[in-house]
Amino acid sequence: MSRIAIIQRPPVLLDREASLERALQSVEEAAATGAELVVLPELYIPGYPSWIWRLAPGRDGALSSQLHARLQANAIDLGAGDLQPLCQVARERRVSLVCGFHECERRLGGGTLYNSVALIGTDGELKNHHRKLMPTNPERMVHGLGDASGLRVVDTPVGRVGCLICWENYMPLARYALYAQGVEVYLAPTYDSGEGWLCSMRHIALEGRCWVLGSGSLLRGRDIPADFPGREQLFADPEEWINDGDSVVVDPGGKVVAGPMHREEGILYADIDAARVAPARRTLDVSGHYGRPDIFDLKVHRNPAQALRFVDDC
Repeated sequence: MSRIAIIQRPPVLLDREASLERALQSVEEAAATGAELVVLPELYIPGYPSWIWRLAPGRDGALSSQLHARLQANAIDLGAGDLQPLCQVARERRVSLVCGFHECERRLGGGTLYNSVALIGTDGELKNHHRKLMPTNPERMVHGLGDASGLRVVDTPVGRVGCLICWENYMPLARYALYAQGVEVYLAPTYDSGEGWLCSMRHIALEGRCWVLGSGSLLRGRDIPADFPGREQLFADPEEWINDGDSVVVDPGGKVVAGPMHREEGILYADIDAARVAPARRTLDVSGHYGRPDIFDLKVHRNPAQALRFVDDC
């Protein structure tokens, strides 16, 4: 058995350092209870861009630009070592750590942001880094398209871990790419919530015969910082539940064993056993005896498209 922890606490929106500090405190708390795997939500650093669902095209152009500029300034650049505090706590506490974040490449002069998630091992090393394949609806005004280079399953002390972000979990071929690699602990950090999402988490557990950890985002009006641009216009009600959270843990039989954690701030704990996955696939193994490779074939293009390069022939 392995103890896992899903952090359901709001970040400090648009503040990288303050959100990192909150993440570190939560990881320390979870590790002190014996958690071996700690999961933080989609885009936790420096927070999901909730404002994109409230801005009006054209009318709010100036505010949108102001918010995006602050978001870029507070995004994570992996090459610059911005995730090192999380790597250090993972190494010191000997936990596997998963965290969602806005990713940029400032050192390369890039202006594109990505919706990314990192899996950090117990040795503090980055084991996998995945960029969301397809931003959802207005997210396309914030994030670029990801690729399949991080569409991988990684061995950890709690089992073989794979991760898809939010509505990537509605992409059957992306799910199958994880199933085909023998995923045992399937992570779904998300900004989605509600009954439909929870039904999907149960369906994925039944389909993949794996543990499913839905890591939900929690945000209330009172969590919006006082210096947030356009706060009174976009998030005027401090009592509003902007996102309900709904973190959940589902076993390989589709049974909810922890959560959903609805409109509640804290840490959702569960004890999981990866050894239950293989027996659950005796009757249904969608990438094994149910996969029918004589009929179906999935090819994943792992190498991202090569960027255009300036060539000086002089």
